[in-house]
Amino acid sequence: MPSGSGSDPLLARADGSSMEEDDGIDVAAVDHRGRPAPRASTGRWRSALFIIAVEIAERFSFYGVSANLISYLTGPLGESNAKAASAINAWNGVAQLLPLLGAALADSCLGRYRTIVIASLLYILGLGMLALSTLLSSGDHKCSNTDGGTPCPPPSGLQMAAFYTSLYLVALAQGGHKPCVQAFGADQFDASHPREAVSRSSFFNWWYFGICAGTAVTLVFLSYIQDNIGWGLGFGIPCVVMLCALAVFLLGTRTYRYYASDGKQRSLFARAGEAFAVWRSKRRKSSPLAASGSHEAHRPATSAPEYSAQVDEEEQGVVIRNADLIEEVKGVLRLFPIWATCLIYAVAFSQSSTFFTKQAATLDRHVGKRVQVPPAALQSFISITIVLFMPIYDRAIVPLARRCTGVSSGITMLQRIGVGMVLSLVSMVVAALVETRRLRIAADAGLADLPRVPVPMSLWWMVPQYVLFGAADVFTMVGLQEFFYDQVPDKLRSIGLALYLSIFGIGSFISSGLVSGIDKWSSERGQSWFSNNLNRGHLDYFYWLIAALSALELVVYVFFAVTFKYKKKAASATVG
Repeated sequence: MPSGSGSDPLLARADGSSMEEDDGIDVAAVDHRGRPAPRASTGRWRSALFIIAVEIAERFSFYGVSANLISYLTGPLGESNAKAASAINAWNGVAQLLPLLGAALADSCLGRYRTIVIASLLYILGLGMLALSTLLSSGDHKCSNTDGGTPCPPPSGLQMAAFYTSLYLVALAQGGHKPCVQAFGADQFDASHPREAVSRSSFFNWWYFGICAGTAVTLVFLSYIQDNIGWGLGFGIPCVVMLCALAVFLLGTRTYRYYASDGKQRSLFARAGEAFAVWRSKRRKSSPLAASGSHEAHRPATSAPEYSAQVDEEEQGVVIRNADLIEEVKGVLRLFPIWATCLIYAVAFSQSSTFFTKQAATLDRHVGKRVQVPPAALQSFISITIVLFMPIYDRAIVPLARRCTGVSSGITMLQRIGVGMVLSLVSMVVAALVETRRLRIAADAGLADLPRVPVPMSLWWMVPQYVLFGAADVFTMVGLQEFFYDQVPDKLRSIGLALYLSIFGIGSFISSGLVSGIDKWSSERGQSWFSNNLNRGHLDYFYWLIAALSALELVVYVFFAVTFKYKKKAASATVG
């Protein structure tokens, strides 16, 4: 089986000269048999397309579970709006933080290829168990304890245990899959090769285009099946899709480029601990007290020069061996301000799969007389916007901006992220205004205490907030992926993409904490903002709060972005 990422193999001709680009060899990579990887038969778009197809299937499966999860929790499992949203945010938080573990395992011992295979098997197991857990339900798939449908009977303890076990198994699978697949795809392009470097820059755009196209189909197709046919089938289809995805990934094995690992490279966290110990040791030696003690200890009458020289040599060797490690840790830590100032963006992002869906469920969702749109299907407008806007951005906006700025990517990565954050802020403002209108119409129609009666307001009113989120994703999501892949040390690119995902993990935990705290606070004062009867709730207040936090975050982000220095000279050093 091929090995994962790690140290580069030493490749040389018989006469001692190195293999260069014109030899048709990627000097940093090997093929599936561990031999030097020829450019003609490995890597590039042919290999990347296998990997993109696998990622599309993985996103289909993941969103097939997560997109409509709030309907399942408030339906067959009988949870309240606030409790369901909090549980989903906590699960999303775990799912987005586990890639840190998956990336560490991939970079230290397993390699990206093996990690992807193992994670895919875990996906298949978790999704299969999730589908089987629905058979333990005693309620109809259309029941609901919040609004619409008939009340659900309480679920059994066995059903709850089976459901959450399988759900977190899916989160564990994503933890191994997510940080490795994209990095493995980008590895198929050699950044030192002029043409392949250009292809790799476009890879991130088309990667996101592909997974969003698959997600759009998922949100419409699976949400309809889950709402109208059954949850067992709705969760079972992603299991089959993931099984097919693993087969596709294995078919491309002979075409991939791999980065050799000696199997002894430790994880970043273990090596970071050693670097910190070395740093502490150097600090003690440089302190005045240590210098004084050293002077006393090395007076001529009591000195042991041969022993001291030996110890100094050993310590110097440790410092030399860990010099690159210290630089790697510093290279990761310098990204922390950007990471921290993107967390509220993730909080806003998490609302699209929770409260936006519950809002949509209260509206008139009929298209014509017979077709009723599933509320979770509105999330497809995020993906549709990305699918439509990404080619425009890549083929029109970037070339135009390149002529104006002189930057090869049109605008810098941090500028791209900042534009998306502005669009996200506008989206939350629009969501607050739409919710205010919905509450007013419900009150005027006398529906304040009739949550099961659709509010006479078209679902199309909610489309703009989804479209704005989609446009924001084109800028911020792709920008963050490229930024954390490009700006971390080269050996830690899986860790870099895991850091990007961890933004949404921590953001989901923040959202869960906000929902739980506000629900308790507002309930004590009369009526929860997240009441099971949304006509009596105040989601608009919650959206305004997120908008205010987003504005504050944007100000802090701009400060850090303007002062950030890029690792590579090819990029501009500022966002200004």
